[in-house]
Amino acid sequence: MTDRVRLYEVGPRDGLQNEKQVVPTEVKVRLIELLADAGLKYIEATSFVSPKWVPQMGDNAEVMAALPKREGVTYPVLTPNMKGLEAALDAGATEVAIFGAASESFSQKNINCSIAESLDRFEPVAKAAREKGVAVRGYVSCIVGCPYEGDIAPSAVADITEKLLAMGCYEVSLGDTIGVGTPKSTADMLEAVLDRVAVDKIALHCHDTYGQALANILTGLERGVRVIDSSVAGLGGCPYAKGASGNVATEDVLFMLNGMGFETGVDLEKLVKAAWYIADELGRPPSSKVAIALGRPD
Repeated sequence: MTDRVRLYEVGPRDGLQNEKQVVPTEVKVRLIELLADAGLKYIEATSFVSPKWVPQMGDNAEVMAALPKREGVTYPVLTPNMKGLEAALDAGATEVAIFGAASESFSQKNINCSIAESLDRFEPVAKAAREKGVAVRGYVSCIVGCPYEGDIAPSAVADITEKLLAMGCYEVSLGDTIGVGTPKSTADMLEAVLDRVAVDKIALHCHDTYGQALANILTGLERGVRVIDSSVAGLGGCPYAKGASGNVATEDVLFMLNGMGFETGVDLEKLVKAAWYIADELGRPPSSKVAIALGRPD
């Protein structure tokens, strides 16, 4: 097993998309700059969805145009359909993400179609992206629990993960969208997925609703997962999942990884600076134990 973990930062997109106050474009860009300064190499920048549904991401093209071009740093974007992909390509995106759910009810509530229909919808998006030389990442929502259906069968997660990889996704991020996972349910899910998919094709995306995210990430690390999605300052939540508080904070994950001897290439002090920057802009403290413990940088 490698001792290097890739942190995939989702704060600027997944973190900010549900903020009620409109975050100015220049603030989003500055946050991304600070995250890149900290050493993060994958920073999810925005999403190309209808501003009618996600007003916060209405400045997607402006954000992409203003991003600092840095060697080795990738700015993935979310593209739910062909229209979104075309806009993303026009904006210069070099990596896009598509997303499905392991829950039929969640799929209907979130993207207004069944799981099978969502996969049919994403196939041409993935194909067109790959033809343009653009990398495609997949997301699976509700990997252990759904706000409408309750527990999710691990086999359902394995099924959709296999299908997304067959579609051409280079990796699939498994998301505990409402944060109900525990180490046991996470282990059971991973056992089903890894029985059919190589571990180097898998990432974990944990929410911390019940304070279980770090324990669940540790469960993944013990099974060889080496890509972890996280959100600076613990930003984010799920608008379709009642009580789903934010993603696990990147700085909390990094502190744990540092203590375990994993390499990440990310500077904790600079990351905490980014956490306090966006927290101050939003007018509230970070939702992160480490940022609070270390305090606001001078």
